[in-house]
Amino acid sequence: MIIAVDAMGGDNAPGEIVKGAIQAAQEYNQEIILVGDQARLEKEIEGYSNKLVTIHHAPEVISMSESPAVAVRRKKDSSIVQVIKLLKEGTASAAVSAGNTGALMAAGVLMVRLIEGIDRPALAAVVPSKGGGTMILDAGANVDCKPIHILQFAIMGHLYAQEVLGIKNPRVGLLNIGQEITKGNELTLAAFPMLQKAELNFIGNVEGRDICQDTVDVVVCDGFVGNVVLKALEGIGSAFMQMMKEGTDKDWIGRAGLTMSMSALRNFQRRLDYAEYGGAPLLGLNGLIIVCHGSSTSRAIKNAIRFARESAQKNLTSAIQNSIHRIQYKGRNINAQ
Repeated sequence: MIIAVDAMGGDNAPGEIVKGAIQAAQEYNQEIILVGDQARLEKEIEGYSNKLVTIHHAPEVISMSESPAVAVRRKKDSSIVQVIKLLKEGTASAAVSAGNTGALMAAGVLMVRLIEGIDRPALAAVVPSKGGGTMILDAGANVDCKPIHILQFAIMGHLYAQEVLGIKNPRVGLLNIGQEITKGNELTLAAFPMLQKAELNFIGNVEGRDICQDTVDVVVCDGFVGNVVLKALEGIGSAFMQMMKEGTDKDWIGRAGLTMSMSALRNFQRRLDYAEYGGAPLLGLNGLIIVCHGSSTSRAIKNAIRFARESAQKNLTSAIQNSIHRIQYKGRNINAQ
């Protein structure tokens, strides 16, 4: 099994990306292809003699500000296009990138195609909760959605939770402003009855405060809402740790208390850190693509490669392909309008 890594994507590329890839190769004995400008990458891996890490030359880069669809078509030799090409050809079992999410999605749809029965891919991000973790999808791939897309996200999240997270009968909830079935906007009001009639463990509407409680395993919403929730949780975790430090630095009693509770606080911070999860899979494609945070460090990249390895070993894509049509809505194919 080979994992292709976009070495030029993200705020800290290529240094942190290469460093994380090398750490993953050493720790997991994992074969990795670094995709990017060969001259720059050769300098980054200088002194590293392990044959598990090789380079695939891709001289172009798609920046975060470029139009995804236009850039993917024009920059055929970009690291994002080439990393997906390796996946499409079967050279790589998974692709990992911290680059332009829209470009990754566009390249994925154009090159490896959508799974039959799925209209749009969804980004599935896991956030910490009292029960261990709650999955949110879509976490940012689709800002405008139809009710049928929410249903498809729920089915993919259900299968992902079963196959990768090992949850036998995952609880699926629809993110809303209240638990009552009469609440919500046009999208959630239309999606609710569809989710009720699907062959899922649908527990109804859930609110934002439920995400970090042990009340739901999979939370579905459109990508606009999902991304806002994800970024808000990241910001809260960071702000909490900073306020704790500022509050306890005022006197020796506070500093002593902070020292005694440091182990618990570090564990709390670790659980909130996106780097622990590494990346989020882009579900719904005929290939495994792991999307990383734009500011990923080497630890995040290493963990993303570990996650890609585990997902490939569990045949995540095949599990969705083989099971998607078993879960129906009113006896019809799930992409029926």
